[in-house]
Amino acid sequence: METIMPPTKKARADATRNRAAILAAATSLFAREDISTVSVQDIAQAAGVSKAAIFRHFRDRSGLIQEILEPRAAQLREAVESGPPPLGPGAPPAEALATYVEALLDFVWRNRALIRAFEYLGPDAYYANDASRFWIAELTRRLAATAPYIDAEYLAYAVFTALRADVIDHLLTVPGMTPERIRTGIHTLATDVAGHVRGAPGPAG
Repeated sequence: METIMPPTKKARADATRNRAAILAAATSLFAREDISTVSVQDIAQAAGVSKAAIFRHFRDRSGLIQEILEPRAAQLREAVESGPPPLGPGAPPAEALATYVEALLDFVWRNRALIRAFEYLGPDAYYANDASRFWIAELTRRLAATAPYIDAEYLAYAVFTALRADVIDHLLTVPGMTPERIRTGIHTLATDVAGHVRGAPGPAG
């Protein structure tokens, strides 16, 4: 029976170095180029590795994009869960909601090219990944704390949809809305609607 030898220390070091080179090359190319035109071959050439190496480390292009986004999302999540208020716990509900919506919008704005590539995979990729489930749940919680009588879950999904990178880019390029107008609109959708119904009586029946 053939004996399968464990990878050598050098092989492991090479794999770690290749993985880091792929991430660095992809991040650089995605920042400079139209992300839709950047191929796996382009990334492999920039990283000095084969296409097969990319598939070994990241399965496919979407896996690579998710890997780049993950530490950025983790940093925001840490600030939300345990950072100082008003983004972290302890702020008054209305202030906590407004700050959270602003933080999500800033995150999408900075990373919208990468997020658009991820959105292209379909609704499940956008709404059902672990990070999105956390953002929606936290948005639901903050909306409910601000306005107990609102349908917080529905409004959370509506706001999260308005935060889609492809929606924001469409508003920028087709109707020609300014970033300030988009930002105001998203805040209106989340914080003004919640504020309007705060303290309202529950539905009859």
